[in-house]
Amino acid sequence: MGRYVVTFDTADSQMLEHDAPGLLSAQGFSTDSYFPRLGVGVVDGEAGDLEAFSGRCRDRRAPMSYSPELTYYAIGGRAADLSAVELPSAVGSVEAPFTDTAELTWGLQAVEVGRAQEAGLTGAGVRIAVLDTGFDLEHPDFLGRAVTAESFIPGEGPADVHGHGTHCVGSACGPWAPPSGRGFGVASRVEIFSGKVLGADGSGSDASILAGIDWALQNDCQIISMSLGADVREVHPPYVTAGRRALERGSLLIAAAGNNAGRSAGDPGFVGAPANSPYVMAVAALDAGLQVADFSARSLPHDGGEVDIAGPGVDIYSSWPGPAHHRSISGTSMAAPHVSGVAALLSASTGLRGQPLWDELIRTARQLSGADMEDVGAGLAVIPAQGG
Repeated sequence: MGRYVVTFDTADSQMLEHDAPGLLSAQGFSTDSYFPRLGVGVVDGEAGDLEAFSGRCRDRRAPMSYSPELTYYAIGGRAADLSAVELPSAVGSVEAPFTDTAELTWGLQAVEVGRAQEAGLTGAGVRIAVLDTGFDLEHPDFLGRAVTAESFIPGEGPADVHGHGTHCVGSACGPWAPPSGRGFGVASRVEIFSGKVLGADGSGSDASILAGIDWALQNDCQIISMSLGADVREVHPPYVTAGRRALERGSLLIAAAGNNAGRSAGDPGFVGAPANSPYVMAVAALDAGLQVADFSARSLPHDGGEVDIAGPGVDIYSSWPGPAHHRSISGTSMAAPHVSGVAALLSASTGLRGQPLWDELIRTARQLSGADMEDVGAGLAVIPAQGG
């Protein structure tokens, strides 16, 4: 007996939302973790029984595939104490043109948040779902903000006792001028949806993550940010389907590409799941000199295994659960929410969603001189000049 993810490969919404749960139930599989907006479920069963079920589904013109359920971790540390560890500096880093100031973090400066400030573009009207370790709902920098929080971890509430999720929410959605000091969030007035899909130990499963994605789609979130991953080279089929169906519904999945042991140690790593899906935007990390971070994963030569874009990811100051309230950490986990915030502001200014929004992020990215596309994709995600 094992845990498997089953994926129905059909565009028939009637099949996905109504018939598939019935087929699963008829074969004795629980539908408690079936997600109708995705056409994906997680079940307990034997591989032989699932193989036989797959054949019956093909006979009904409802192709079904299955794969073992994976475990995922907050990228940058598997436990709360590790998430605060400073990761190595970037390879070939030069004197940084960006630095934290009393007003803004270097990351916000790098993505050109000043353009949004000048235009009064805050992201109001856009919803970002951050699927992570939860959020500190009592954080003083977010008082008065619209926050919807839900937990998909059995036995745990939506509050963040790890820290990683609060940090990622801060980078994507935090304020430009908090009472505590410098601004640290890209899209300062978006509506925040915090889905706790990783537990207090920083780990989660396909069941929790897919539940979070389904919830975000149910709530019509334009951007779904995931700073989490499994250390696998192979594309995991559920996120091919989930990413495609999210785009079809006008939602963009953005994920951290993954951290590795270090390029300086001869290990450039690879983009892991879920970021290696061809329908999930994979984000690399840059330092304040706009050099690729030593720990940032490199593209693999297969469809979906590539880095798509890059964001600030080294020594990133953002929110943290009390009593500290703020902390600077590093990782591709920190880069992904920066890109998610840029995506939200771009969506707010253009009305673009889904695949057109993806295309515009790539089109407007800042090309990085001397950088390999395998490392940074289209380049640094930036807020384009209004009217440009």
